[in-house]
Formats: sequence, structure tokens, C-alpha cells
Amino acid sequence: MKKYFIKTPWWLKKIYSRYTWSLPTSEKILYLTFDDGPHATVTPFVLDTLQQYQAKATFFCIGKNVAEQHAVYKRILEEGHAVGNHTHNHYNGWKTDDQVYINNILEAAKWIDSHLFRPPYGRISGFQAKNLQQLSLNKSTQKTSIIMWDVLSADFDTTISGEDCLKHVIGKATKGSIIVFHDSEKAFPRLQYALPKTLAYFSEQGYSFRAITKVS
Repeated sequence: MKKYFIKTPWWLKKIYSRYTWSLPTSEKILYLTFDDGPHATVTPFVLDTLQQYQAKATFFCIGKNVAEQHAVYKRILEEGHAVGNHTHNHYNGWKTDDQVYINNILEAAKWIDSHLFRPPYGRISGFQAKNLQQLSLNKSTQKTSIIMWDVLSADFDTTISGEDCLKHVIGKATKGSIIVFHDSEKAFPRLQYALPKTLAYFSEQGYSFRAITKVS
């Protein structure tokens, strides 16, 4: 039995209403997001694929990966995509001391200039979130916005296929959905199949793909 929701249920969004789960709009807009990069091989594949559809996305980067793959990170920014903080070492907030967790995010902020934050695994305690939302992680004075998701492709799940991931996104995404993929080695076999077909399908339906820049 799967331990995750493909479509985030309304009641979970209501309980954690201070987090951003989608960006409701009447227009045909989707928000693709990519977690865990940058990666030397996978991220360039993602960028090349997005470019084919004039699509913009948001990359939630791990600080240590940015330090190791700075040229790839620079390309993300140069091509007009948004970035977000995903901790420095992919820490699980539920299993990490509060101060250690916050400090790890601040370490990542030395490499990632963004007011957007996504907790790895979606796991962050209320105390951690409250403290984080009082901090400014980037050069501006914007307070931190915690960005979750509306639809999970589940490309991280090695027990499913790329076809399954595609069905998840096509079946559950609606106008304003924030969709999660991963630009990681583990997810690559499924991402490689699902991402181009996701872009092709929704482009044919008249959708555009935008980066998350402002959260109301």
C-alpha cells in the first residue's frame, strides 16, 4: 500500500493552510517543480525538455548539490526558471532537531537565493515552519513561503513505471496545480518517460507552464 497521496486531499490543505499547495487561477496554467537537484545529467535533460515547450519551472535545490554542480545551477537561473531551498543535506524535519534543521536551511541559503522553501518528504514540524516563516532566506526582505504541492508524479517510487507517473499527472492536475517531479538519479528512469509526455499533453490542451515567483 502506497504511503503517499497522488492528489493532496482538501482536508490536508485545510489543516496546513499556511503552506502553499496550489496557485488557483481561471487560466490554463500549471506549475512544474523539480526536487533534489541539481544533478549533472538529469537537470540538463529537464532543462532541454522544458526549453522545447517554452516552459518555465521551479527547482527546489539541495544546497550541497548546488555547491557541487554550480554550472548547472547557474544554467537554471540563466534560462529563466525559479529556484527554491530544499535544505542543504535533504533533512527530514520530523527526524531532525529543530535548530539543526533551521541551521541546515540557512546553510543552503548561502548557495540558494530564494524565499521559497520546500521541506524534503514534505515533512516539517509546526514549530519549524513557524520559525522558518519568520526568516528571510534571500537577499530581499521577503519572508519564507513554504511550497508544498497539489499533485505528486511519484517518480521517486521505483515500484511504478513512467507510464504510471504520467497517468498520475494527467489524471489529477487542474488549473493552478503545483506538480512534483525529481531531477535525481533515482527518479530519472520514470522522469525521462513522463516529463516530455506531460509537457506534450498539456501543451496540446492549451496550458502554459510557469515558475513560482510570487505567493499571495
